[in-house]
Amino acid sequence: MKRIAAAILWSALALVCGPAWADTCTLIVDLETGRVIKREGPCDERSSPASTFKVPLSLMGYDAGILTSDDAPAWPCRPEYKAWNDAWKRTTTPRPWLRDSVVWYSQALTRTMGPGRFKGYVNAFGYGNRDLSGDPGKANGLTNAWLSSSLQISPVEQVAFLRKLLKRELPVSAHARDMTMAIMPTFTSEGWAVRGKTGSGFQPGPNGRPDRSRQFGWFVGWAERGNRTVLLARLIKDERKENSVASFRARDSLLADLPALLSD
Repeated sequence: MKRIAAAILWSALALVCGPAWADTCTLIVDLETGRVIKREGPCDERSSPASTFKVPLSLMGYDAGILTSDDAPAWPCRPEYKAWNDAWKRTTTPRPWLRDSVVWYSQALTRTMGPGRFKGYVNAFGYGNRDLSGDPGKANGLTNAWLSSSLQISPVEQVAFLRKLLKRELPVSAHARDMTMAIMPTFTSEGWAVRGKTGSGFQPGPNGRPDRSRQFGWFVGWAERGNRTVLLARLIKDERKENSVASFRARDSLLADLPALLSD
């Protein structure tokens, strides 16, 4: 009887101390058929795209002719730019922009693009809720809408967007598509070649402002092995303060889980 009681207690503790600390969506979809291979968690709930928005930004930039190759334009980090780590404090080109998630490069790109073209691309892509208003009362949508602000997208919508990208169904040039795919960060997972983008930020608190005690973290992309390609997304929403970056946890855990998830 004591053993049964102990087992029940440990099961209850596992429920409290495990998934209760974070809401996690995992979504894997077959590229060709659109069949859902794996779906777990709240995958219809929207969140800020954060740095995963660099994927559509790259498409916009190359299609508009602002970005021209993987190493042009080379834009210097100006004193007025926010640069939170050393990787952001140097002259940056498109490939390290995606690799190092350089926020100021994204903002320089949207400023160069202008609000009209920016809005036109977001609408043409059907990206998330398409809300580029930015933070309430700040009129900063051109540079901040995707940073824990007004623009929101769900994992289901992220995967649908990536499927359009890979199937050449987005209204951009072949050059824009090919360059964006070429500069995506690359990873491997037991024979799977993975291209994907992280993104992280803070969830809104009761006052609507970012709550720095609760992160969210994305990893979205696709994986290829042989003739098979799958689209993938993982979104972690922390329910308590964590010391590690949520997007890195989303990326590393999905890469580790991927072979088992695709073995069914």
